[in-house]
Amino acid sequence: MASIHKEFTIDADPESVWAVVRDYGAVHHSLAPGFAETHITSDTRVVTFADGTIVHERLVDLDEETRRVAYTVVGGSLHASHHHASMQVLAEPGGRTRFIWHTDVLPDALAAPIREFVEHGSAAIRQALESGTPTRTHAAP
Repeated sequence: MASIHKEFTIDADPESVWAVVRDYGAVHHSLAPGFAETHITSDTRVVTFADGTIVHERLVDLDEETRRVAYTVVGGSLHASHHHASMQVLAEPGGRTRFIWHTDVLPDALAAPIREFVEHGSAAIRQALESGTPTRTHAAP
């Protein structure tokens, strides 16, 4: 199984960052505007990326105490036999935030495209949370 782990610091306070990350159905509004469109159907978040890739993600856990959200891909066009990811928001000195995004995926052949997606997504997330400016990227998993 391939694991992709990305950590970066955001120049924003953790409470504000967590308020955005915990809003599971609104990725396209404030977490990474322009990176993907999302909507909720029943217990599934449907994410459509700029290249047309669609993933159906089910919320696994939203932990207010640890500021962690976990989700798994349950359908769509990604064709992963396993995909589980989590995002966590941690306080850093000076009112900054450490953002942790971890993904486990099978088959291993998906590691490279998922890693590229995480890199582009991380840049979009950082820009959106630090500046409030919508970000346009065109990567997909």
